Amino acid sequence: MKSLFFSSSLVVFCLLESPLLAAETSPEPLALNAGLHPIDWVIIAIYAISTIFLGWHFSRGQEDTSEYFVGSGQMNPILIGVSLFATLLSTITYLSTPGEILGKGPVYLIKDLAMPFIFLIVGFVMIPVYMRQRVTSAYELLEEKLGLGIRLLGAVMFVSLRLIWMSLLVYLTAKAITTMLNVGEEWIPYIVLGTGLVAIIYTSLGGLRAVVITDLIQTILLFGGALLVIATITYHLGGFGWFPTKWDQNWDTQPFFSFDPATRVTYVGTFLSILVWYVATSCGDQVSVQRFMSTKDASAARKSLAVQLSVSVIVSLTLAMVGFALLGYFKEFPNEIPAGIDLKKDADKFFPHYIAYHLPVGISGCVVSAMFAAAMSSIDSGVNSITAVVMTDFLDRFDKSPRTEKGHVFTARLLAFGIGTIVVLSSSVMGSIPGNITAVTNKTANLLTTPIFCLFFFALFVPYSRPAGVIVGAILGTTTAVLIAFSGPIFMGPNEPDPISFQWIAPAAVTVNIASGCLVSYLIASYQSSNKSAHS
Repeated sequence: MKSLFFSSSLVVFCLLESPLLAAETSPEPLALNAGLHPIDWVIIAIYAISTIFLGWHFSRGQEDTSEYFVGSGQMNPILIGVSLFATLLSTITYLSTPGEILGKGPVYLIKDLAMPFIFLIVGFVMIPVYMRQRVTSAYELLEEKLGLGIRLLGAVMFVSLRLIWMSLLVYLTAKAITTMLNVGEEWIPYIVLGTGLVAIIYTSLGGLRAVVITDLIQTILLFGGALLVIATITYHLGGFGWFPTKWDQNWDTQPFFSFDPATRVTYVGTFLSILVWYVATSCGDQVSVQRFMSTKDASAARKSLAVQLSVSVIVSLTLAMVGFALLGYFKEFPNEIPAGIDLKKDADKFFPHYIAYHLPVGISGCVVSAMFAAAMSSIDSGVNSITAVVMTDFLDRFDKSPRTEKGHVFTARLLAFGIGTIVVLSSSVMGSIPGNITAVTNKTANLLTTPIFCLFFFALFVPYSRPAGVIVGAILGTTTAVLIAFSGPIFMGPNEPDPISFQWIAPAAVTVNIASGCLVSYLIASYQSSNKSAHS
């Protein structure tokens, strides 16, 4: 808890140093910094060291893998809810939301209206079914109904999904940091190495308890960092004049609904894509299911979900305000827009640029720590969850794991370190995917989200499901996701815009997956039933 105290103190220190406490003056541009100051680096270093210390602290009480992976199933549901939020937020959302709001428009906020529906579906339909069986790996639930092959398929798809996800967010974090440091992208591998190394060390040592506590710290930091950006801009503009009162000319046209599938963002598309993604992630992703399993019962798990969704809405609205504030600031002082950067086309770059060059010394370090924190919160959860899946679904299932609990824990730590190393190495290939952060995330990391969820849907809610039908559904659903995500290069040619928006990836993929899987399963079940009747 010393690290938690440090993080809270860090935010308070930054607020006290904020110019908001100075005498009010007329709007004037902020003096440009030369990037991060040594004080900023000291703050970042202290934060990194404190998280490693936390991992070491929790490693001393680990005697079995139940404690390492699910905290012995007795963890605080509020902490678990915050951890779920921090895991699914990551640097990607932390950077992409202000950039999306600044450069495209505010319709992305419609996603918050989906949260009550997500809570009802996941909390009262899915969680009670899951919590009847206490498992370490979510994919253990698949074997009883659909066989070992489907269990292994789910595990492999999850590992692939999380490796892509973590590699992407580490790359995007490093790219943002290069903007802050005003250095070339050749520095990305070194920044990736530093970020990944810290997260890998405390995760491999401390297990889920270290992950959950550091996620809480990281949530405090990133939320405080966003508030500091809003506060400094509000001060230098002399009030809340940055808040838009009409549709800004910098924004795209974002209709309620469009029959043109190429329309990038609509109200309906945003709502459906977020609804499907959250339900699929909560019910099919080991990161989420493992958190639910670490609570006492279905009621506690539901409380964790409520906390997760509530915090998500609060932070989402705060990050949107960051986007509005940045847009207002740079429109007020257009001469401060860096050469070669466009307010619309390069919207993702303004948040990291502002952090490094416009925030007072010390505050920049707090906000950069928040960005590192957001990246590490997803790395630690992903590494811990992948380790749990590899240990449970492969080594333990095929009796290849050590015979002693101490050996189990040691092997889990080695796996966690190895998986983190793979993430660091694979992040280098993520720069070749076109699009802004929001689009890139949906085009890559989310391709397997709905197919994994559909495995659980068939296993738990379709009584006539058959392994062959489930596999057909998974293939067709994944193919649908890939064809939509990369519809431009596939159907139109290299560097051509996508004829179908990324918002339709999840809704279309889950529809095709469930429809085709149910149809094939029904045909197989009917054929087997008729054969059985003929032979009886």
